[in-house]
Amino acid sequence: MKIEIPELCLVMMMGSSSSGKSTFANRHFKSTEIISSDACRAMVADHENVRDANDATFEVVHLIAEKRLERGLLTVVDATNLQPEGRKSLVSLARKYHVFPILIGLNLPEPLIQERNATGRQLLARVIRHHHRQAKHSFRKLKKEGIRKWYELDTLEKVEKATILRRPAWNNKKEEQGPFDIIGDVHGCFAELRALLEKLGYKVTKHRNRERNYGYTVLPPKGRKAVFVGDLVDRGPASNEVLRLVMSMQKAGNALCVAGNHDAKLLKKLNGKNVQVKHGLAETLEQLAIEPASFIEEVKKFLSGLVSHYMLDGGRLVIAHAGLREDMQGRMSSTVRSFCLYGETTGEIDEFGLPVRYQWAEDYQGEAMVAYGHTPVPEASWLNNTIDLDTGCVFGGKLTAMRYPERELCSIAAKKVYKEPSRPIVPMQIEPGSEPMLSLQDFMGRHTINTRLRPNIVVKEAHNHAALETMSRFAVNPRWLIYLPPTMSPSETSTQEGYLEHPLEAFRYFSQQGVKEVICEEKHMGSRAIVVIGKNEAAIEKRFAITNEGIGVIYTRTGRPFFDDKNMEQALLYRLKEAISNANLWQELDTDWILFDCELMPWSAKAQQLLKNQYAAVGAAGSLALNTVEQVLAKAEKRGLTVKELSNAYRAKHEQVHQFRNAYRQYCWEVQSLEDYRLAPFHILASEGQVHADKTHNWHMDRIEALCDQDNILLATDYKTVQLDDTNAIQEAVNWWTALTEKGGEGMVIKPANFIQQSEKGLVQPAVKCRGREYLRIIYGPEYTQEDKLKQLRKRGLSHKRSMAIREFALGIEGLERFVRYDAFSKVHQCVLAVLAMESEPVDPRL
Repeated sequence: MKIEIPELCLVMMMGSSSSGKSTFANRHFKSTEIISSDACRAMVADHENVRDANDATFEVVHLIAEKRLERGLLTVVDATNLQPEGRKSLVSLARKYHVFPILIGLNLPEPLIQERNATGRQLLARVIRHHHRQAKHSFRKLKKEGIRKWYELDTLEKVEKATILRRPAWNNKKEEQGPFDIIGDVHGCFAELRALLEKLGYKVTKHRNRERNYGYTVLPPKGRKAVFVGDLVDRGPASNEVLRLVMSMQKAGNALCVAGNHDAKLLKKLNGKNVQVKHGLAETLEQLAIEPASFIEEVKKFLSGLVSHYMLDGGRLVIAHAGLREDMQGRMSSTVRSFCLYGETTGEIDEFGLPVRYQWAEDYQGEAMVAYGHTPVPEASWLNNTIDLDTGCVFGGKLTAMRYPERELCSIAAKKVYKEPSRPIVPMQIEPGSEPMLSLQDFMGRHTINTRLRPNIVVKEAHNHAALETMSRFAVNPRWLIYLPPTMSPSETSTQEGYLEHPLEAFRYFSQQGVKEVICEEKHMGSRAIVVIGKNEAAIEKRFAITNEGIGVIYTRTGRPFFDDKNMEQALLYRLKEAISNANLWQELDTDWILFDCELMPWSAKAQQLLKNQYAAVGAAGSLALNTVEQVLAKAEKRGLTVKELSNAYRAKHEQVHQFRNAYRQYCWEVQSLEDYRLAPFHILASEGQVHADKTHNWHMDRIEALCDQDNILLATDYKTVQLDDTNAIQEAVNWWTALTEKGGEGMVIKPANFIQQSEKGLVQPAVKCRGREYLRIIYGPEYTQEDKLKQLRKRGLSHKRSMAIREFALGIEGLERFVRYDAFSKVHQCVLAVLAMESEPVDPRL
């Protein structure tokens, strides 16, 4: 006997004690899939025969079953399940998690069960007799109880020969990885559908013989497949031709289609059900009236085979006509099908007499992208990793498709208005800022974040609080915060005399990681600045849901506003916007917003208090004290005391303090107007639909150089490309660094030529800084170049700093990737807050 069950369902074993249920379950299911009531009773009462522990036992059974079903795992409840009330609670559990309840009943002859009982559990004979009688009666009630399918094994032979066949759910097409062309609601607009398919690269051939493959042959671009979101019919001029075309594509394996509410209603009508002939159904019936009866039968088969939704590409893509919540994806129930066909309504009726739809996508935080239709909008609309592709073709709009995984949109304008809409077609009515943000519960406690570049990044509870306080009290509007930059590790400690850091160590590190080419960029002595900029305020409102805050923002590496003067910030952004326009960067990137990583100078513009209270104070105190010491020593020398060696030592100290003061002074200048600032971009991080981490650093620098040519307030970064197997090129780079730092430059940053570089050991450091000898005097103090001080400093450890740099880099890229693919803001902020939290990790701030 073959017992077919879905790959995800709730299986109830039913039968008398000693009927062999547990033996059968253990033979056909994994031990982790089975919840044994006997085992649960033993857990709560120390013995499986303690009958007064039933309530507690089944609380445990239901708890475990609920947790497994919530996770999408097949669950087998091994209990007698002879009481209707017990089965009812399990059916309710199955419905709650949108899975089918399946029952396997062992109804063996009573003498056989009594014999087994006598040598087994040794229950009273009347108990077994009662169980057997209950089992017989139970099979008559199962359908009324809502159990979709059951199997009765009433002979020992059936039990022994039974096999379990696990069938993938009808909606499970995870093995289909695309690429796909996902097409919105067609509604009988055949001409537009054909034009759209041809624009997408499909070759459509119409046959004279209408019986041949439903009259059409469609050849797709190599490897691609069309996916229809439903509502093929009604309202439009040629629903019959649309059906012929789509049915031919599905038959040839070139298309998938899910059911729409109009398709489901047509099927009911064709099957003789009593439905209201309105909302375009009359036109469809008229168009089908000219078709032969054989084709109508084929249409009925086609429509009855349409499933509620599909899970594609390993579960990363969901197709459902009206959309689908995360907890329903991959599940099967009437509730799931209803949601897929009609969406969710508030129960209210609007002024046009139509139900008010609940915007389920506002609350969506799922990992899978959901492509849907049903609700017409003027333009295909993204929200929280969902996209509405119904652009109202039948109402005079357009027919839209999305290429997946490219996420490119392609559309054909409607040839005419075929039907006036019952209510105006307006953009998705989402209150700015209403979609889910990261809640406190999401970020409290120790948690783990999986990123594409590095799995299982742990964020410790102790570091969360500072991040939350910064975000809550000091940061810019959280909707700007789509990225925070990672920390950067210095090069390994140099053994060269007089140096703590030297480029050769950085080159050696990258060479050991298998990197062949690096780029060396001048390190500006400014403050890290993240710049979000839009073409205009409308672009910012559309993409960031922010109003009345200008065309962008400039914030620090910890998310705080860079400028106290909002007018000064906006003035700088408008200069940058004009430069972007003049450099044709908007057009090249096909975007109306861009995210830059920059340095903003002078350093004193943001670090004034640091300079005044720390560096300047040290310099002034040191000079004052050493002046006095030198004067005292000069007097002692005049008196003939032997202090020459001591005088030379203190003169050297005084010279070191002088060098310390000169080191930080050259990075500071007075700022009186916008013209006194310099903005040095070095990464084009992201723009609409793209994270530019897939480009080389040379790509970034070339475009930034062209951008900086447009305005002298923008400063291009000098750089050199170095082949690590070329000793001459390495020496040239060292010489360049030496000249740069001896003139007072901070140093340089060495990066792999590729933005993201992997090695056999994992992710390579995205950048290593190599700071100049005099700049490090600011960091480590005036006397750090003394050999005894250098000897101590060379013991510094870099492993924690480098681990932080890798983790923060992976989180930053992950956050941007989530943002550009329209994941919920909460998913983006999970990464941003994690970077901020890691800044609380104890690490030497001088590194």
